[in-house]
Amino acid sequence: MFKKTYLMVVALMMTIIGTGFASAQNSVHPASDGIHSAAPGQLGFMQAASPIMEETIAFHNLLMWIITGITIFVTLILLYIMLKFNAKANPVPSKTTHNTVLEIVWTAVPVLILVVIAIPSFRLLYNQDVIPEADVTIKAIGNQWYWSYEYPDYEEIAFDATILNEGDEGYNDHPRLLGTDEHVVVPVNKVVRVQVTANDVIHAWTIPAFGAKIDAVPGVLNETWFKATKEGMYYGQCSELCGINHGFMPIMVEVVSQAEYEAWLEEAKVKYASNDAPRLRQYASAQSITE
Repeated sequence: MFKKTYLMVVALMMTIIGTGFASAQNSVHPASDGIHSAAPGQLGFMQAASPIMEETIAFHNLLMWIITGITIFVTLILLYIMLKFNAKANPVPSKTTHNTVLEIVWTAVPVLILVVIAIPSFRLLYNQDVIPEADVTIKAIGNQWYWSYEYPDYEEIAFDATILNEGDEGYNDHPRLLGTDEHVVVPVNKVVRVQVTANDVIHAWTIPAFGAKIDAVPGVLNETWFKATKEGMYYGQCSELCGINHGFMPIMVEVVSQAEYEAWLEEAKVKYASNDAPRLRQYASAQSITE
């Protein structure tokens, strides 16, 4: 009975997984490539598109080698002990209570392993936290449930980015639930400082391919940075539970050449110059919180 139930559960799970893969492959949305957004069925990290993400993946791979080595070593030791010191193979057990060399080894080796982990870990944390001199500054403001963006160096440029719904223009041009009506544009190979805050609850601004993730906290101005090394459209989502529509708060960042970025700036200055909607909505949200 148990075996029959087990086989039915396995069959059901395989059917669900197969249906999921089929629907992903037959989706009307463009297939993701694992670079700009996760590919269907992808395991592990997306391909890195910034130095910080490259360093993050390298650190992760180092940890995996260390963890795998420790797991294999411990497994072999356990097998050796079970075979060597079981009652049948060793009817007269040893009464040894101390072994100075062994005790020194099992204390020193873990310390060395932690040092090997700590050095790249602290270096990565430092590189993430210390922002180089920025070429571009962007301000991202979290709202329930959309993002507002400003370019502090250009007062005219401020806009809201809300999720595209089925039937909206451009909906089929992006992976499902990741398209927005407006998006951030930045130049390739330039340091971009992102100032992040929120108007209502805690959100989180995240682009996995850049290795950028930071909380957007009301009343607090946090900062992060990235340097995109590959052109293209990159996707992310709010990564902090922020309410009922948390899963419908995507982020889009387009990385373009310097010439294309300068041309976009000129267009954006005109396009958003008379757009007071982001500022008015943020003001209304702030007022409702204070009241």
